[in-house]
Amino acid sequence: MISPRHLLITIATFGLIAALVFLYNKTEAVDLSERNEIVALLRELQEIEGRWDIDVLRMRMEMDSSQMAAPNRTVAAQNALKALANAVPRINSPSLSENLGVISRAITEKAELIEKLKAANGNSKEALLKMLSIADEPSAPEEKQGKVDVRQKEFTQALNQLAAAASGYYWLEQDTQRKTLENAAAQVLGLASAMDAAVHDKASAMNDAAQVLLKSKPIEQELSSKVALLTSGPRLNGLAISFNRELEATLGEKERFRVYMIAYAAALLIGIGYLGVRIVAANETLEHRVTDRTRELSDALRHLKESEAQLIQSEKMSSLGQMVAGVAHEINTPLAYVSNSLTAVSDRLPDITGAIGDCENLLALLHDPNVQPDNLNRQFAQTAAQLDRIKHHEVLTELAGLVKDGIYGAGQVAEIVSNLKDFSRLDRSKVSSFNLNDGLNSTLGLARHLLKSIKVTKNFGGIPAITCAPSQINQVFLNLITNAAQALPPQNGEITLSTRTENNGVTVEVADNGTGIPPDVLPKIFDPFFTTKEIGKGTGLGLSISYQIIKDHGGRINVESQPGRGTKFTVWVPLKSPSETKLPA
Repeated sequence: MISPRHLLITIATFGLIAALVFLYNKTEAVDLSERNEIVALLRELQEIEGRWDIDVLRMRMEMDSSQMAAPNRTVAAQNALKALANAVPRINSPSLSENLGVISRAITEKAELIEKLKAANGNSKEALLKMLSIADEPSAPEEKQGKVDVRQKEFTQALNQLAAAASGYYWLEQDTQRKTLENAAAQVLGLASAMDAAVHDKASAMNDAAQVLLKSKPIEQELSSKVALLTSGPRLNGLAISFNRELEATLGEKERFRVYMIAYAAALLIGIGYLGVRIVAANETLEHRVTDRTRELSDALRHLKESEAQLIQSEKMSSLGQMVAGVAHEINTPLAYVSNSLTAVSDRLPDITGAIGDCENLLALLHDPNVQPDNLNRQFAQTAAQLDRIKHHEVLTELAGLVKDGIYGAGQVAEIVSNLKDFSRLDRSKVSSFNLNDGLNSTLGLARHLLKSIKVTKNFGGIPAITCAPSQINQVFLNLITNAAQALPPQNGEITLSTRTENNGVTVEVADNGTGIPPDVLPKIFDPFFTTKEIGKGTGLGLSISYQIIKDHGGRINVESQPGRGTKFTVWVPLKSPSETKLPA
C-alpha cells in the first residue's frame, strides 16, 4: 500500500513532468527561416520603392536615354509580391494578411505609372533633341547681290531662340517658359511662310517637335506628381514593424516559458542571457538603420554633385551666349561698311562701262580706212566728253576710296574672327604655349560691345608665354572684364588691365573704378552660387569657375576692393602648369 507521502511525491513528480512537458511544448522552436524570408521580401520592396524614385529623378535629369538601362524592377516587385502572397496561408500574421492587398495594388499602380512616365519622358527628350539637332544644322545663307538675305538671318536667330525656349521649358516646366515656347514656334512659322520650301520644311519639323514637347511635358509632369504622391514606403515600413512585433511577441511568449522552465536553476543567468539577446537585437537594428541612412546620404550627395555640374555647364553656356552676342554685334558694323562701299562702286560702274564702249567705238573707226571724217570727229567728241565727265566727277578717285573702305571693313571682320578663334579653342583642356597679352586683346575684342562707353587702359608688360589651357584662361578674363564693366557707373567708367612677370610666373590685374564690393560680401564672392545680382541675372558661378580654373593651373586669384572707389582682381599663373598634358575641361 502506497503511503500518503509517496502518493504526494508521485503526484508531484507527475505534476513536474506535466509542467515540463507543458513548458517544452510552449518553448517549441519557431520556423524563423520563412519569417526571415518575409522580412527580406518586405525590405526588397522598400528598396525597389526607393530605387523607383531614384530612377524617376535620373530619368528627368539626364538627357542620354542609354544611361537609364536599369534592372526591370517591376518584375522583381511582382515576384516579391507573389512570394508574400504564397506565404500568407503558412504564416499566422494578421498584419500581413490585412495590408498585403493594399500594398500590392499600390505598387502595381506605381509600376504602371512609371512605365507611362518613361514613355512620356522619352517623347519629351526625343522632341527636345530633335529641335536641338535641327537648330544645329548648318543653313547656307541665300545671296542677293553679294549680301546675306536678312530674312534667312532672322529665321536662323528665331530657330535658335526656339531651341533655347524648348530647353528652358523642358527643364523648368513653368507656364512662362511654355508661353515663350509657343510664341517662338509661331514666330518661326511666320518667318518661314515667306521663304523657300526647304526653310518651310525645317520650320514645320521644328514646330511639330515643339508641339510634341508641349503635349508630352504636362503629361510627364502630371505622372511625376502622381508617382511622387503614390508611395508605399511608409506602409511597407509599418508592415515590417508590425510583422516584427508579431514575431517578437511569439518569441517572447516562448522565451517566457523557457525562463519558467529553467528558472529553478539559473534565474539570474536566464535574466542576463535575455538582456544580452535584447542588446544584440537592438545593436543589429541600429546597424541596419545606420547603413540605410549612409546610403541615403550618399545618394543625396551624388544628386547634389550632378545638379552642381549642370549649373556649372549652364554658366559656361551663359558666357558663350554673351560672347556670341558680342561677336554678332561687332561683325554687323564692318559688314554694313563693306556693303555700302560695294553698292557705291556698283553705282559708278555704268559711267566707266560707257567710257570703255566709246573708246572701243573710236578705235574701230580709226582702224577703218573708209571712215568718214564727220563720223570720226563725232565719235572723238563723244569719247572726249565722256572722259571729261569721269574726270570732272572724280569717278576713279572715288572708286579707289570705296575699294579701300571695303578692304578696311573686311579687315575688321577678319580681326573679329581671329579674336573668336583665339578665344574659343575646340579642346578646352588642351595645354599649349600662350601669351596672356594676346588673350586679353582677344577678350577685349569680343567684349567690345560692353566697353563702348568705358575707357580701357592697357599697361601690358613684356611677359613670356606660359603653358596653359588658353580657352580656360580666356574664360577667366571674360568673366573678370564682364564683372568689371557691369560694376561701373554710366559715366566716366574706366577699366585698367596690367600684366607683368613675377615670381617665375605672370601676373594679370583687372581694376575698375566702379561701386566696389562691401566688406561683408568680399569673403563670399568665390563661393559657388553666391551672387549679388537680381534673381535670374546671375548664377553665382562665374567667379567660382574662374577660381577653380586658376587653381587647376597651379595659380591663385586675389581681390581687393573699396566700396565706392573700385575693385582690383589679381591673377597669378606659373609659367608651367602642374600638368603639361591635360587640365580639367
